[in-house]
Amino acid sequence: MLSGPDDHRDAILTLNPGAGGTESQDWASMLLRMYSRWAEQNGFETELLEYQPGEVAGLKSASLRVEGQHAYGYLRAETGVHRLVRISPFDSGGRRHTSFCSVFVYPEIDDSIEVDISQGELELQTFRSGGKGGQNVNKLDTGVRYVWEGPLSNGEEVKVTAECTEERSQLQNRERAMTMLKSRIYQLEQEIQEAERNKLESQKKKIEWGSQIRSYVFQPYTMVNDHRTETKVTDVDAVMDGDLDEFIKAYLLQQAHEDA
Repeated sequence: MLSGPDDHRDAILTLNPGAGGTESQDWASMLLRMYSRWAEQNGFETELLEYQPGEVAGLKSASLRVEGQHAYGYLRAETGVHRLVRISPFDSGGRRHTSFCSVFVYPEIDDSIEVDISQGELELQTFRSGGKGGQNVNKLDTGVRYVWEGPLSNGEEVKVTAECTEERSQLQNRERAMTMLKSRIYQLEQEIQEAERNKLESQKKKIEWGSQIRSYVFQPYTMVNDHRTETKVTDVDAVMDGDLDEFIKAYLLQQAHEDA
């Protein structure tokens, strides 16, 4: 189940809430906690690389680094759209709401992997951030965003962005953001190679809100259902507290069987 060329690597997990404002942003923060708890329970180290808070609650975007043996191999099962159904705490009428959040997981590259970004245009953007640097980050442009536009090996022109806000200095954030950028480009290239090997369409993860991989229903009943494997768990609280192993194992077994 963990025999992929990058399964042994550390992972970078990004969260982006869908349409829905505060409700979806709150859902994204719940997922960030869920993955942090899963990592803690399985002995992985985590580091928050980027975090943009929502105006009222939750988050607009976040990136979490998960370090440990086979971190990417396990977490790649989580890439896709996650759907929440619950009675919204932000709705005074007590109505049910449906929220979406996209999760994307890619392997973190290291010195053994060369990623050439010279063929495209690279732009560096700096901005003020509210990370753990305290007063300093509010006075200086310590937040960093890299934007790269260029061709992949199949000729496709893409735009890839990566940002880091949580380190104390701009230099540290630049180094982290560059690693994230190259890791994302590397993941896109790996998907092109996989598509060529299997003579299938590229499995590039283009998030569409109608293609959720998993639904989390809090009301009127409790159920977490993975639509890829039809794995169902009724203990929603346990899942939100990081109990994801049943879903991950079912997905990896299914993938291993299909690849055999």
